[in-house]
Amino acid sequence: METYIALLRGINVGGNNKISMAELKAAFCEAGFSDVRTYINSGNVVFTSDLDASAVQAACEAIIAEEFALSIAVAVLTAGELADALAHAPDWWGSAPDAKHNAIFVIPPATAQDVCAEVGEIKPEYEKCAYHGRLIFWSAPMETFSRTRWGSVSKRTTYQKITIRNSNTAFKLAELAGLAQGS
Repeated sequence: METYIALLRGINVGGNNKISMAELKAAFCEAGFSDVRTYINSGNVVFTSDLDASAVQAACEAIIAEEFALSIAVAVLTAGELADALAHAPDWWGSAPDAKHNAIFVIPPATAQDVCAEVGEIKPEYEKCAYHGRLIFWSAPMETFSRTRWGSVSKRTTYQKITIRNSNTAFKLAELAGLAQGS
């Protein structure tokens, strides 16, 4: 049994793609996943399964299509993958209180290297960026956010290949996944 984290892209953002987390949890349980937990209203699900990661991703996307009539991309990673990525987070990521710290999860078949190349060179005077595995770490002071390369990622085709959470959410999901592993 493996612990997984599914991150649904674009759920409950700006009044679009509305999904109740209680209904999402119920749908995952009905699909045969175990120890299902959701976290906040943005489509974060922690659960266990004996399927491999690609089968879990396909199953998650099928659940969303069948139960909620939405075509939503889902980033799926194991608890181990998330823990490994967070263990390799740069020291600057998540630490400055007046900065934005994003965890940018890459949705396969895209890779972090390809996504970073598509976004282009960062503007080091305004932002910092690094990646490990399929997780891109990005930070920028709030005062210079509008001048960053990654601040405008939503206007690029690359945006369809990622789903973004803040650093606090990434750490909380890791905590929840650790609890699920011990169940």
